[in-house]
This record gives sequence, structure tokens and C-alpha cells, in this order.
Amino acid sequence: MAKAQGSLSAGIIAAIRKRRPIVVNREAAVSRGDIVIASYNIHKCVGTDGRFDPGRTAQVISEIGADIVALQEADQRFGERAGLLDLEHLRREAHLVSVPIAPFSEKGHGWHGNVLLLREGAVSDVRQLKLPGVEPRGALVVDLDLKAGPLRIIAAHLGLLRHSRARQAETLLKATADGAGRPTLLIGDLNEWRMGKRSSLKFLSPTFDPSHAAVASFPSRFPLLPLDRVLGNPHHLVTSVSVHDTPLARVASDHLPVKASIDLKAAQQEANDGDRTGLIGAEPV
Repeated sequence: MAKAQGSLSAGIIAAIRKRRPIVVNREAAVSRGDIVIASYNIHKCVGTDGRFDPGRTAQVISEIGADIVALQEADQRFGERAGLLDLEHLRREAHLVSVPIAPFSEKGHGWHGNVLLLREGAVSDVRQLKLPGVEPRGALVVDLDLKAGPLRIIAAHLGLLRHSRARQAETLLKATADGAGRPTLLIGDLNEWRMGKRSSLKFLSPTFDPSHAAVASFPSRFPLLPLDRVLGNPHHLVTSVSVHDTPLARVASDHLPVKASIDLKAAQQEANDGDRTGLIGAEPV
């Protein structure tokens, strides 16, 4: 199994470097306008009971049932920084494939713990951003071609310090600048619970609306703070946001997964209409 997985990853990485998209189960690609997106800080597979259990984490990922899942803290923080999940198991049981990157370490899965899982579609480009701040943090910028249309995913885990998050938010905005009208999602553990002017995420406006559909995801046993977000550009790209609150999710991590639906067809139609009328970029959407 491990050998097969390595061959698959090597092939995808080689194609990305040549700027050719690789199709993952394209014949069964998403055909509906609504696509389910999720963000999940898996807390290095350590649950609220203090137990390290990657299998339990994988069960939660499977029960979410999302088409695209952004994970945070998927690698060890220190030492070898090895990946903590069985990616082959996720491919086999949840039908989710890890978008290939140059991992932070030889045994790692992700970039500063960030991993993006994809059910079906084509990966056309991947960038790995190092985010500014006191703590080592990073983000993945992944361009996807789905049957419903093109989509850019920015998957991030922002820092614990407010001034670092503000600088990181500005860096992430630059990652949207070359999107050429491509609908974009910013997803991940943004580590911000404040709303309005006091929020470090205010720097994301007007490209993203940090106040949109904020749901409490932390701590998982009694969620009070909206640390995990799914933000869209255009703003109405995200049609619904909720927490995935199940008995298993409440114990598997200190964060609950956040799940959202997006209407990619409608967003792409708006982009096409705006392009025809010359309105793209005329005002924030």
C-alpha cells in the first residue's frame, strides 16, 4: 500500500511541476453546484481525553463527508515532524487524496501542519507560503479545476498573537491577487474570536468578510469561540456554514470541524458575466 501511495504522489508532483493538471477520479467529479468544504484542526490526533488516536481522527474526517477538507496540526510539532495520519487509509475509506506538496520534513504530510484533502477534481497549481510572525506558520494555496468550475483554496493556520495574525492576513490577501476572477476560499484555524474592529481579520476586508457565518468551534466539548472559518470571495460563494458536532468529534480533538457548502456554479457565472461587461475588479465583491 505504501509503495502504491508513494508512486501516486510522485506522479502528481511531477505533473504539477510541469504545469499539467492531474485528474483524481475525474469521471466521478463534482457535478452539482453545491460542494461541501470542511476545515478541521485535528490537534495532532490527541483528543480531549488526552489519548493519541489517529484512527479516531480518521473516523471523524470520514463522517464529515466533505468533498474538500483542510486539516491543521497534521504533523508532529517537533523532532522528525512526521505525519500523524494514515493517508492510504483515508484514500481507501473516505475517498480523499492528499494534495501533494513538498512537506516540511521528510516524514511529514503537510506544510507547517497544513494538509488539503480532495475527493475528486484536478490540481493545477500548488504554492506553499511561509507566513510572517513570531511562531512558524504556513499556508497552502491550491488551484483546483472541478467539474463545477475553477476554485482556489487558501488553507491556513494563523498564529496565536494578534499582531502576527494581522500581518499573516495581509500576506494571505496577496495570494488572491493573481486569481483572475477565480472564486477563492480562505479556510482554516484562523485563531481569531473577536469580531468587528478589534479583530485581526479586519485586514481581510473587503476581499473576504470575516463576520460572515462565524460559528463556534472551540473548545469542542463546549464550543464558544469561532476560531475555525470558511470565508469566500465572492462573499455569496459560501451558502451555509455549520459545525460538525457529533459525540466522536467532541472527543477526537479540542476543535470541532467546520463544514460549509459553496455554490461554485453561481459564483463562476457571476465572474463570467462581470468579465463580459468589464466589471471584474471594478469593486469588491
